[in-house]
Amino acid sequence: MHSSTDQREPTLEYLNCVERAEELDRLRNQVKTQKSLLVFGPEGVGKSRLLRAFVESQPLALYVAQMSSPREFLLGLLHALRRIDEGIRVPGNTSALSSSSLKGIAHRALDTRPYLMVLDHLDAPSRVATGMIKDLHYHGRTPVVFASRSPHMEDIGALRPLCALKSERIEIKNWPQKIASEFAEREADRLGLGASNLESILPLIVEWSDGNPGAILHMLNMAQLPRYRARDQIKAHILYVDYRMGRRS
Repeated sequence: MHSSTDQREPTLEYLNCVERAEELDRLRNQVKTQKSLLVFGPEGVGKSRLLRAFVESQPLALYVAQMSSPREFLLGLLHALRRIDEGIRVPGNTSALSSSSLKGIAHRALDTRPYLMVLDHLDAPSRVATGMIKDLHYHGRTPVVFASRSPHMEDIGALRPLCALKSERIEIKNWPQKIASEFAEREADRLGLGASNLESILPLIVEWSDGNPGAILHMLNMAQLPRYRARDQIKAHILYVDYRMGRRS
């Protein structure tokens, strides 16, 4: 599954506020219980946009988009803390600080208010990184919301005990055909995608995507490129083959 080649944000009412209302409610209710939560689903299903919508409704949620290393995680966490509370003291030149110093600053800050950590794009974090997150989690004092592609939780590695119960996991699924079709039509219009055979192409794109919004966006953007155009028509067969072959155009 590929992400969209277009950098503009898709229609958020579809990705977050309407079809993901139930998931948003579950996330918000989980915060009230002070328990951690795993959000999982296939790539392109809209986990990141769901988490960002959730964070916007939670004034003490600390969103960390990437954590390829323990240090990157700490820097992302401190950046989120400073965005919420300008009074948090973080030296301007963080590159000169050790990971232990950064962790100490984060620890002291997390102790001041009932924060929530929201960690996106986890990909089997290292033992050092998981140990750091567990330590900052502080036996439930700072709940953690994770995002993972795997229903078996391989992506979160040793962090599994933080969301061991089924009630602490929420699956984000692809959309049913009706919703996916409405989304495809809206996005084709937003992108200004025109073709004499567009009416017959959109149902095919929805079918090939299995209702995955990221896949729909990717194919709609592919359909704008010259390779997939013949005069005023979209060449469906070539688009489908290249999409299935994982071709990045």
